[in-house]
Amino acid sequence: MVTRRNLLLGASALAIVAALSGGGLLLPGSPAAAQSVAMADLLVAPSLGDMSLGKADAPVTIVEYASMTCPHCAHFHETTYPELKKRYIDTGKVRFIFREFPLDPLAAGASMLARCAGKDKYFALIETLFQQQRQWAVDKPIPPLMAIAKQAGFTEQSFNTCLADQKMLDALNTERSRAADKFGVNSTPTLFINGKVQKGGASIEELVKIVDPMLKG
Repeated sequence: MVTRRNLLLGASALAIVAALSGGGLLLPGSPAAAQSVAMADLLVAPSLGDMSLGKADAPVTIVEYASMTCPHCAHFHETTYPELKKRYIDTGKVRFIFREFPLDPLAAGASMLARCAGKDKYFALIETLFQQQRQWAVDKPIPPLMAIAKQAGFTEQSFNTCLADQKMLDALNTERSRAADKFGVNSTPTLFINGKVQKGGASIEELVKIVDPMLKG
C-alpha cells in the first residue's frame, strides 16, 4: 500500500543525488533573481508563519531560503551561520528569518519535522538536520530521520502524523512557488540582506562587507 508518508519520503536515489550534487537544484523555468527586492513584499510572512531569531526591529534583516537536502545550505549553516548568530543576531543587529524552499520530497519531510517540533525546538532541529545531512539524505531516510526526531522529542506516532500533514506540505509548496515567482529564488541557499540578493550563501567575511555598511547607514 502506498501511503502519503511513503510518497513524501520515497525520493529515489537519483533525485537525492541531484539535490546533493551542487549549490542546490536549479529550478527550470524560474525567473532569474533580481539584484534586490522590496522589503515590504519580502516581509509578508508565509501562511505557516515566519521562523525568526533576533530583535524584530533590528536594523538589518536577513531572509534565507534553504532546502534541507542542499549541501551548500548545510555548509553555510556549519561555517558561516554560527559566527553570524554570535556577531549580529545575538547582539540585536540582525533579524534572521529562515524560510523553507524544499527542492525534493525528502527536503519537504525534514522541513515538516522541524515545524512540528515547535518554535522552541525549530532552529535546534534545523541545525541538527544540516549537521547530520549525510546520515539521513540517503536512499532509505526513514530510520535515520526518525532517530534524529526522537532525540527532539518525537514518538513514532507523532513522527508519522507530522509527515502525513498534507496541509503543511501544501503550505510549504505554496511558499516555495511564491519565492520562485515573486523573488526569483531558483536555487539554494538564497539570502536577502535588507532586500539585497546574495545567492549561494556567503562566508562570514563576505557578510561583514555587506552588513556593516548597512548598520552604519
